[in-house]
Amino acid sequence: MNNIEGIVESIIFKNSDNGYVVAKIKEEKSSITIVGYMPYIKEGQNLKITGEWTIHPEFGQQFKAEVFEEIIPNTKLGIERYLSSGIIAGIGPVTAKKIVKKFGEDTLKILDNNINKLEEIEGIGPKKIKLIKKSYNKNKEIKNIMVFLQTYGITPNQCIKIYKRFGSESINIVKKNPYTLTEEIAGIGFKIADKIASSIGIEKESPFRIQSGIKYIINKFCSIGNTYIPLEKLLEKSVSILMVSKEIVEKNIYQCALDGNIKIETIEGENCVFDLLYYYCELGVTKKVLSLSSTKYESIDVDIDKEIEIFEKDNHIKFAESQKEAIRGAFENSMEIITGGPGTGKTTIINCIIDIFEKSNLKVIMGAPTGRAAKRMTESTGRESKTIHRILEMGIVNEEDIIFMKDENYLDCDVIVIDEASMIDIILMHNLLKAISLGTRVIIVGDSDQLPSVGPGNVLKDLIDSQCVKVVRLKDIFRQSKESMIIVNAHKINNGEMPVLNKKGKDFYFINCIEQKKILKTIVDLVDSRLPGYNSDWHKIKDIQVLSPMRKGIIGVSNLNSKLQQVLNPESKYKNQKEFRNVIFRVGDKVMQTKNNYCIKWKKAKEFGDEEGKGVYNGDLGYIKQIDDENDTVTVIFDDDREVEYDNLSLDELDLAYAMTVHKSQGSEFKVVILPVFMGPPMLMNRNLFYTAITRAKQLVVLVGIPKSIKFMINNNNSLERYSLLGWRIKNIIE
Repeated sequence: MNNIEGIVESIIFKNSDNGYVVAKIKEEKSSITIVGYMPYIKEGQNLKITGEWTIHPEFGQQFKAEVFEEIIPNTKLGIERYLSSGIIAGIGPVTAKKIVKKFGEDTLKILDNNINKLEEIEGIGPKKIKLIKKSYNKNKEIKNIMVFLQTYGITPNQCIKIYKRFGSESINIVKKNPYTLTEEIAGIGFKIADKIASSIGIEKESPFRIQSGIKYIINKFCSIGNTYIPLEKLLEKSVSILMVSKEIVEKNIYQCALDGNIKIETIEGENCVFDLLYYYCELGVTKKVLSLSSTKYESIDVDIDKEIEIFEKDNHIKFAESQKEAIRGAFENSMEIITGGPGTGKTTIINCIIDIFEKSNLKVIMGAPTGRAAKRMTESTGRESKTIHRILEMGIVNEEDIIFMKDENYLDCDVIVIDEASMIDIILMHNLLKAISLGTRVIIVGDSDQLPSVGPGNVLKDLIDSQCVKVVRLKDIFRQSKESMIIVNAHKINNGEMPVLNKKGKDFYFINCIEQKKILKTIVDLVDSRLPGYNSDWHKIKDIQVLSPMRKGIIGVSNLNSKLQQVLNPESKYKNQKEFRNVIFRVGDKVMQTKNNYCIKWKKAKEFGDEEGKGVYNGDLGYIKQIDDENDTVTVIFDDDREVEYDNLSLDELDLAYAMTVHKSQGSEFKVVILPVFMGPPMLMNRNLFYTAITRAKQLVVLVGIPKSIKFMINNNNSLERYSLLGWRIKNIIE
């Protein structure tokens, strides 16, 4: 890190929303361009800045500020210049001269402690005092917050987020409970919060600290897919992170439960500790599933077998018996789950079911967890499908609290069909079922052998295991699908068998590479030239997707994205680019939203209408349309034609997507999938992940790497265990 010190000569650009600034600072005889998050700086201020020198492709050398502080002047001349700069509304050069003449070197003390004394100066009345007071206090407020927080390693960008979240109460809230930051502000973990807590005198064994840490550990454990944490695991992790005795942790866990902040439930001899949100979601789903399954439904006056025959004839197909069972089940049961791998005819079954319901004048709603999955459902059925969030009419209260307008007003339909159900977490399922009235038929479609949802819970698998819902497993592969080695191999892998590789004229290939650097080079060559050369219809950015089991390493997602960007969308003087947290974003880049953001605004691109709304979701894919240097924004067009403008506060939710993890690819389909296969952590390199990866491809799969890693993944059927009690709850009540 380097330090510079000087007076702000001019502010070239300032984004009032996030405090991003481009300015000129005079250091001795030279003028330096500074950039960074500096919300309260004004011309004339004397600053000390810590940061790094960078080279901008268009504007040349700049100093990128990481931490900064204002050097308050202590001489009459310095104070007069400071006030003359316009940093305080209502004070210009003439007024500044009068104030300093009157109060001299005590001027800033007067402003801090007794600002009403300014009335002693001719030309400053009550109205002007009010204006000066408001401006001075706001600048002091933001400055104090920045200075206080930066001491603890909190970045200027995070400081702005904290200020935008808590406003003038930021310091009080952080001092009262620094652990609030771990829940409210992205990127701030327990260690930073604990550092602040220690500095303000919160004792290591303080119940407040211990209980905050316990809640943090529970939430962290649930963020990887669990709905609860076993008590023994919570004790072990808490002792390690909080560095206190087991007895102190145990005492505070039970105190948290007594205070109603967490729930402890003993299930078959094991103590399970819940965050209240996931506890009540599990109870809610349990109750509604049991209610739906025990409700009597009006029979439909239609000959189902006759309608199946008509559909077969019209579509020149022949259903297998299990497929006919799935169709009949949709009419005979309140809830039905249809599960099966690729090529088993799930989409054709959905089309037949909807066709028969619509002939009977029953209203059908179709949905899926993600925009991409909903779009594919629309394309395959020829009928409108929406995301579950849109079906539930998601809304925002006070820019923070998420509500679903359909929570209390039931969905207006007779039948609801939900596809890609393996991606639905416990919170989304709870909200969906709350909006479904008794008497509505629910048809859930998904592949239970795919990876579970990114969010907490294992909903599809739990519902199947509960034995409360009618389940039809599809195993027969459609005749035309048998010609695809992608589908044949997916079923082989799922059965623990080795796939058929490199069959001439087929769609499943393996390239043997031992060294990871060679794997990387081969993948880049495949995307950039070999595959587009093999099939000119494949667009190298839009149609070819690289998937990887992990983020780090030579053939992890981060490095793959960097290397692929260099060849697929190289630096150019004709394309704006922006560096953010060691990632370069460039116009034309393929990008992905990495977390649910319910508040961010979108509008349909002009050519697709004037619709506007809020919400971009984890896994949504798009392309950078524009990078605006003046307003410091990045505009992305997502696949479903939504146009979203990102500022620096929300840009940390965006990532390059030339390569992505297998988990992030759920619910998506790509013409071509390339997968590096190598020896990695057993918890990642398993059959479940391998199966999910290859079932994302429609036309071609290329594996690049080590033969033994394929065998290892297929033999490793131990998926990462998820702690969830939904299935047990339903089964326990039935029994």
